[in-house]
Amino acid sequence: MTDDRLILMALALPLVAALLTGLTGKRPNLREFCTLVCALALFLVVASLAPRVFAGNRPAVDLFEVLPGLAIAFEIEPLGMLFALVSSGLWVVTTCYSIGYMRAHQETHQTRFFSCFAIAIFAVIGAAFAKNLFALFLFYEVLTFSTYPLVTHHGDEKARLGGRSYLGILLFTSVTFLLLAIAWTWTIAGTLDFQPGGILTGKTSRGVLAVLLALYVFGTGKAALMPFHRWLPAAMVAPTPVSALLHAVAVVKVGVFTVMKICVYTFGTTLLKETGISTWLMYVAAATILSASLVALTKDNLKARLAYSTISQLSYIVLGALLANRWGVIGGSMHIAMHAFGKITLFFCAGAIYVATHKTQISDMRGIGRQMPVTLSAFLLGSLSVIGLPPFGGSWSKWFLGLGAAEAQQPLLVAVLMISSLLNIAYLMPIVVRGFFFTPQDSAERPGIQEAPLFCLVPLCITAAGGIALFLCADRVYHWLTPIAPLLPH
Repeated sequence: MTDDRLILMALALPLVAALLTGLTGKRPNLREFCTLVCALALFLVVASLAPRVFAGNRPAVDLFEVLPGLAIAFEIEPLGMLFALVSSGLWVVTTCYSIGYMRAHQETHQTRFFSCFAIAIFAVIGAAFAKNLFALFLFYEVLTFSTYPLVTHHGDEKARLGGRSYLGILLFTSVTFLLLAIAWTWTIAGTLDFQPGGILTGKTSRGVLAVLLALYVFGTGKAALMPFHRWLPAAMVAPTPVSALLHAVAVVKVGVFTVMKICVYTFGTTLLKETGISTWLMYVAAATILSASLVALTKDNLKARLAYSTISQLSYIVLGALLANRWGVIGGSMHIAMHAFGKITLFFCAGAIYVATHKTQISDMRGIGRQMPVTLSAFLLGSLSVIGLPPFGGSWSKWFLGLGAAEAQQPLLVAVLMISSLLNIAYLMPIVVRGFFFTPQDSAERPGIQEAPLFCLVPLCITAAGGIALFLCADRVYHWLTPIAPLLPH
């Protein structure tokens, strides 16, 4: 099959899944079978494109022009390919987990849940393969609207309030800042295509470039850079599979992916380095890394603590893009994959604990490792990956980010990365210690193993093992991303 047909098939499969889910909604087994088949088929299609992309080819397909110069078009480069691989692979795992979680809780509106989930994956693949800023913006917005019903899934006042924060902040930033930046770029450069080396060099003044970069970085609200981060903890009212989707597979990753694409292919890292326009934004990202970690320390609700952890970890990727050098971009791009597996494991574990024990507060989880040894062991592995300790994938991405900060002659940023890892230990490891080594507060708790259903348990074991696999395969991921490296100043 030709590359252009494979691209179109990758875009079509999630929509087919959404349609089939709606048609088979009254037959849950068939509905979930169709979703799983489409998810697996999508991963296989994306994986079949990967060898050619990583070998240097750039599969592309142009659909149509909306206006002269504004086309819905797709072209796959290494960063988008890596993102699509991670997202499509984790869709399979998250679907399995969702089946166990939603059935265990006897959740209502499960058909709507799986349909919106599939449309969200469609938006992610479209954003990953987008050839220009116009197409990327359209899929960025489709993702916002398709995930809103997931955030408000429970339909109560708390869910509606969280949904309003979610939709309000993301739409405000994208329409007020991001869309303005895209229109401004078009008037300056005459094109919105992603091009090696960027499209803005020599086109306007340093002052205009500085304002434009700020509009892009803050306009990409899904990257959750402070102060536009509150939508993310507000969205924790959603079911745990949705939290996993938001934090690992789709929403936040599209945000940081957008920032990385713009820095590398719209501005160009040489331009960013020579003008120095990204320096102050590096410190905004660094402040977000530390501030979110400190807030995470204060949260007793497990999902809230993980939400602020995500805000911190996303800014690692933003910082890598803004460093505008070889190691920063590669480290930030690798962290998209490394963080995805670590953080989705933690959210899967939080959901499994809730399914089995109905506990959400960390203070209530004394001795829970004795009841749920597999789940808490996976939580430990996911935590070590997020912290960045060998042999887990997060250690490599953080290492390259540290090299990038050192190459940029930013010792303060190196210190921020080190302090942040210590804070990661401070807010994650006490959960494990409390679970394994403290005695349960409730003496009436049932002794013995009390794990979540297998459909919840198996996926979290797979993603926990994925963190180790990424450590062992980091050289391959590094080489996949090196086509970006020659574009960067050494």
